[in-house]
Amino acid sequence: MPKLGMQPIRRRQLIQATLEAIDELGLADATIASIAKRAGVSTGIISHYFNGKDGLLEATMRHVLADLGKAVRERRDALGAAGPEAHLHAIIDGNFDPSQTSRSVMKTWLAFWASSMHHAPLQRLQRVNDRRLYSNLSTQFRRVLPKRQARDAARGLAALIDGLWLRGALAPEGLNVERARQLAYEYVREQLDNARRYQTRANEYA
Repeated sequence: MPKLGMQPIRRRQLIQATLEAIDELGLADATIASIAKRAGVSTGIISHYFNGKDGLLEATMRHVLADLGKAVRERRDALGAAGPEAHLHAIIDGNFDPSQTSRSVMKTWLAFWASSMHHAPLQRLQRVNDRRLYSNLSTQFRRVLPKRQARDAARGLAALIDGLWLRGALAPEGLNVERARQLAYEYVREQLDNARRYQTRANEYA
């Protein structure tokens, strides 16, 4: 976490510079000096407020995760009391929001995932994000499925979202957002069809 006292506009400049440096150079070659130069600040500023590159990457990922949360939240807030399918679609759409699929952000996500295996604060961020996605999905599936099935469906959809995103990030042609969304929608439809069949059988034996 950055120390208190940095002006928000300067913080945003540093985060944007970090995204651009990782996009152009990769995490290993995105040095404090190169990031500072892009942001128009001294390297001492970054060291003081972020305790080095790992701290700056953490702050950058917190910013990206905040954008992700906002993208999901705004879509779900617009739905009100809609059914689980609409809310699940909103979660999917938020995860494939433009704020998460630009080239610089996708490269930064990849760098974050790799670094989180060796850096405890980044690992905690990753776990929080994983739990949030799983919890949101599980809550919606739980509206129509028994607990165990809802949890399995949530794990499957979370893995599908991450897998589609990752394959797109690594593909030379980039991520086909619309195709990825449709594949995730199809999974939701299959799970909800299973739920309806389960309910039908339950009613028959009631």
